[in-house]
Amino acid sequence: MLRRIVPALVLALATACSSGTSTAPSSSTAPAEKVTLGFSAWPGWFPWQVAEEQGLFAKNGVNVELKYFDSYTDSLTALATGSIDFNSQTLNDTIASVAGGAKETIVLVNDNSTGNDQIIAKPGIASVADLKGKTVAAEQGTVDHYLLLLALRKAGLTEADVTFKPMLTDAAAAAFVSGQVDAVGVFAPFTSTALGLSGSRAVATSADFPGAIPDHLVGSASIVKERPKAVQALVKTWFDTLAWIKANPDAAIGIMAKRGGVSVDDYKAYDKGTTIFTLDDNLSAFTPGGTDANLDFQAKKIADFMVSAKLVTTAPDLTGLFDSSFVKQLSGTG
Repeated sequence: MLRRIVPALVLALATACSSGTSTAPSSSTAPAEKVTLGFSAWPGWFPWQVAEEQGLFAKNGVNVELKYFDSYTDSLTALATGSIDFNSQTLNDTIASVAGGAKETIVLVNDNSTGNDQIIAKPGIASVADLKGKTVAAEQGTVDHYLLLLALRKAGLTEADVTFKPMLTDAAAAAFVSGQVDAVGVFAPFTSTALGLSGSRAVATSADFPGAIPDHLVGSASIVKERPKAVQALVKTWFDTLAWIKANPDAAIGIMAKRGGVSVDDYKAYDKGTTIFTLDDNLSAFTPGGTDANLDFQAKKIADFMVSAKLVTTAPDLTGLFDSSFVKQLSGTG
């Protein structure tokens, strides 16, 4: 699953880079701490590939085994079962894992989906309301299934009003193009695949639900507690990587497009659909509050929605889900 970068990323990250890379001392002379970090196909996570290829993990004293997952679901399972130490995943999917008994902690906000998650329908379907009685495919229990449920509820419908067909995201996009389903929930770059069907259109996107789909660096709660030095190194590496991208945009886009298996031009087309978070954005998001921009508020909202949509039976305990200490330390406020 390919879960914005490019020109807007390069410009938007200037604040993060200048505020995030000078406050924490380099630990390049310290013994490297090895951790495993998973990521999958989403523009907001491809900077990790840049970090690896440019040796930025090592410069911060952390030995990272970077693991790419063709299946986003597999990456969620790997973290939940302890096969990896950290993963790149959405807030709603993290909450779902916690509801299932996993002990996980969010230490960094990578980005917010602002259009790159989409519900795409075939010709003749002009709105979400038109999905009633139609067959819709998405990866069950993950981010675009969640987007579908949000869109259906906004239109006064429920999942019972459609025939839901659970499929892996790449397979769902292919099934849609071949006419096997009437609509599909996908994210970039599989949005490009689905929109390859002549006359198809997005009837709902993550831009319709601001703040609903933030993406994070999530760690095993025990690893976060026991290996804070490694966590701090990962967080610092993230912002160092954004600084490198700002200074080397063409090279960075080339690396990320290659990892995504798309052309540079296609990769640039995903620009507006993901908003990369600066260090200041992180600080604001981790601050408790009462709006969708505050992670604690959004998490409670997601948990309640999951119960009402019967995705989980009871709302999970969110105690300890967020740890802002690492971004605060980097900013000099911790």
